[in-house]
Amino acid sequence: MTTPFFDLRATHNPHRWFLPLTEALCVGPPGATFMFGGVGLAAAIGAMEGTCKRPVIWATAQYLSYARPPSVVDLDVRVPAHGRHTSQARVIGHVGDTEILTVNAALGERPSPYSHQWAHMPEAPPPEACEETHRWTAKGRHGAAAAGNGEISEDGRFVLWIRPRGGQPVDSAMLAIMADHVPSGVGAALGENAGGNSLDNTIRFRRIVPTQWVLCDIQIHGVHGGFAHGAMRLFAQDGELMATASQSMILRMRERPEPA
Repeated sequence: MTTPFFDLRATHNPHRWFLPLTEALCVGPPGATFMFGGVGLAAAIGAMEGTCKRPVIWATAQYLSYARPPSVVDLDVRVPAHGRHTSQARVIGHVGDTEILTVNAALGERPSPYSHQWAHMPEAPPPEACEETHRWTAKGRHGAAAAGNGEISEDGRFVLWIRPRGGQPVDSAMLAIMADHVPSGVGAALGENAGGNSLDNTIRFRRIVPTQWVLCDIQIHGVHGGFAHGAMRLFAQDGELMATASQSMILRMRERPEPA
């Protein structure tokens, strides 16, 4: 199985997959890069969906160690429960004998006539009216100077549009990668040059629809004791709620950027 964003590969064993790790899938300073957490969760989702032949309903990743390029991440899928409509699965991602992440998930789909959402997309300018960035981190509605102005946000909100490079489709794996941008909201919430390293990442899928852009509505709930906690809602351009996500992270404070 090959996804448009990364090269997740199957083996002769339907429960074993592997991901060659390249610099394009990593973050961090030069010479010390490591796999972006959302890539690990996305690869695990792809492996579970490929093994179970069912869509993921929810998945949660616990990050245990760092995978560095050019290593190969092996993904072992376990399916302890496989019912008529629902499967319960687990993935152990490792490099050699070092466990990198554990992902638990439920997969399936049940026939039902009900489809409704109570969460609504926040007001935001369209993507073409926003400043574009090609970096993993991005500026949101708090403005370019918000992270580093020393002013704590009143609501901890950070809203940004994200789209895949090269026109790749927005699917469950791509949404999992986008969902791992919750730490991007920490700096805007605190008014400092700050971020976080994810301890976990949980994503819950509602309904995925065709869309070029995804509006990511980030809410940082609070920080204390060197940790931060936040959530995200992911909307299609037409306002369809596709997924929700949440995570806890190690709070990382950085030097304030020099004034322009």
